[in-house]
Amino acid sequence: MAAMHALLSAFAPIWVLTGIGYAVGRGGLLGPQAEAVLGRFVFHVAMPAALFTMVSGASPDVFGHPSMVAFVVSTAVAAGAGFVLVRRVFGRGRAEAAIGAMSSGHVNSANLGIPVAVQVLGDASFVAQVILFQVLVLSPVILTLLDSGTRGADGRRPGGGVRRLLTMPLRNPIILASLLGVAVSATGLRLPAAVTHPCDVLGAAAVPTALITLGLSLCRGPGGGGGRARRERAETAVVVAVKTLGQPLAALLVAGPLLHLPAHQLLAVVLCAALPTAQNSFIYAREYGLDTGPARDAIVASTLVSMVTLSVAAWALGP
Repeated sequence: MAAMHALLSAFAPIWVLTGIGYAVGRGGLLGPQAEAVLGRFVFHVAMPAALFTMVSGASPDVFGHPSMVAFVVSTAVAAGAGFVLVRRVFGRGRAEAAIGAMSSGHVNSANLGIPVAVQVLGDASFVAQVILFQVLVLSPVILTLLDSGTRGADGRRPGGGVRRLLTMPLRNPIILASLLGVAVSATGLRLPAAVTHPCDVLGAAAVPTALITLGLSLCRGPGGGGGRARRERAETAVVVAVKTLGQPLAALLVAGPLLHLPAHQLLAVVLCAALPTAQNSFIYAREYGLDTGPARDAIVASTLVSMVTLSVAAWALGP
């Protein structure tokens, strides 16, 4: 009962803020360009500020812990499966498949993982490691695939492969902010409050604004009809199954039979792997001019399903 109450408390902000975004969109309060403007604000301003603050104050020397090994393997399995299935089975391009991989393996670790970990595990130290891994490793890989797979304004694939790849950190605010945070963390610099406080304020706006933007997108409803709509529903179902079932099962197999982790660490790994898709996949798809429907639907559906899978994991593996 306590675990269920903790889960409901953690999920409440997601549903409330997404619902507010939907209501605002239905009422036309912010105008027709609200989703685009808020999405760009999250991607270019709020999220980089949040990532810089997070990474600059953390130490990225925790990835060798066996618990993280199990989580990283489960992420690789889920994201790889999502990429291959979306690309091969549903015939999507590289960029769309990258969003499918992100929807399959990038967990909602910040605004959902932290409260769940605090209530169920008693602390959020492992979730902090998961956040660092996703910021420093997973997101740059996804963004590289997106950058190489999207077409320019003239409809052609961008050229200058190596040069474009090397300059991407300077063109992508997410990666640039993360790298700056790593530099500050590695050198041990203590930034003045005049720098950190504005970043804290901006970063605090990232998650709620992203959820409002997600709610705004729900007003558009599903795109297309007939066979296309059925194909998109099937794609969403497959991605959600990989995310909510495949990833936690992979984590369980690696952390349990292979690594023989203690019960508390096993629960932490499986709980984090069972978290739903993060709203970042929707923000990235929107920023790169892709169809946001699959990412949006995966976020909403996986968040619903994960209320069950997280409860089962807490009941089966908990004390």
